[in-house]
Amino acid sequence: MQTAKRMNNLKTDIFTEMGKIVEEVRDKWEQIIDLGIGSPDRSPAEHVIKCLLDGVANPANYRYTSIRGLPELREAVANWYQRRFGVELNPETEIISLMGSQEGLALLPQVFLDPGDIALIPDPCYPIYRIATELAGGVVYPLPLTAENDFLPDFSRVDLQIADRAKLMILNYPNNPIACTAPPEFFEEVVNFARKHNIVVCHDAAYTELAFDGYRPSSFLEIPGAKEVGIEFHSLSKTYNFAGCRLAFAVGNPELIEALARLRSNTNYGVFTPIQLAGAAALNGPQDVVNENVLSYQRRRDILVDGLRALGWKIAKPKATMFVWAPIPDNYENSTDFAVDLIRRAGVVVIPGSAFGNLGDRYVRFGIVAPEEQLLEAIERIKNLHLFS
Repeated sequence: MQTAKRMNNLKTDIFTEMGKIVEEVRDKWEQIIDLGIGSPDRSPAEHVIKCLLDGVANPANYRYTSIRGLPELREAVANWYQRRFGVELNPETEIISLMGSQEGLALLPQVFLDPGDIALIPDPCYPIYRIATELAGGVVYPLPLTAENDFLPDFSRVDLQIADRAKLMILNYPNNPIACTAPPEFFEEVVNFARKHNIVVCHDAAYTELAFDGYRPSSFLEIPGAKEVGIEFHSLSKTYNFAGCRLAFAVGNPELIEALARLRSNTNYGVFTPIQLAGAAALNGPQDVVNENVLSYQRRRDILVDGLRALGWKIAKPKATMFVWAPIPDNYENSTDFAVDLIRRAGVVVIPGSAFGNLGDRYVRFGIVAPEEQLLEAIERIKNLHLFS
């Protein structure tokens, strides 16, 4: 059989490729230390699990649910946004629940792009931004994220003709994979740029609650006028250790939310009711688990970064996310070679930066998604490679 042409650019995801290398060397190591995929290894709060169990036990919860989400969840989202960011949201028109933020990000380009339309996409970026744009027939115009500009796009370097033709821009702060952050002044620049060129802005804000050292990331929607030009995605996956349950939401401009809901109504149904009720309980209830997450990931960040710096590895200490973005040693040609070598020689899994874009190829992404003792063991194994001596 011959697949559609749109499948030609779809490759096996990098996590699968790294998994194949792991299987080749598994017998060599008593334990493979997997710092690859960013999947939380901590549990949801007890009251959230109880709510989920109670919901599963209720026979009435097995019917189809609405595309936009249960009123209880949308109300909880609105209240949370008000408490956390001071942003007012209408639960009826400005909020939609999703089966994970990736579902919404995958659908978004189909909502706004016709074949040949331009989307402004960061390089490096979370891969679904680029893949979904291409599947919709859109054209990716890369926004370079470089250390020289604090990993923020420089809009003054975007060709004016491109800017006027662009229909969509996707941004992500705190950022995956780079683990960099953006100040409120940057979002003001984004709103002004989007207004000037009539561009829809999508801000992926999945990591705002995993921030360290007292830092509190902003919401794009805090900026006056932001709701006129865009929407923001948020996920319960990282904040509440809810990744496997697949629950997220998009909020913001009511016309954009309505368009996303209209496409979604033709492709899917709503999220399982018990999961939505548990999500509402997470947003409404005690936030102890969020604070515990932050302290745990902060300790892990310090262990990993301080330990690798002691080996001579020049790595920035991130203010947020569950990732560390590390430049590869100079004697390696590319990030894939280095990541594969790290698995084979140290039994440590990281993700090559090339998986996130061309400008990522001199970096790898560590996920601080393992217990502290495993991070210490990973550092010891890397030390034995003498990469920087």
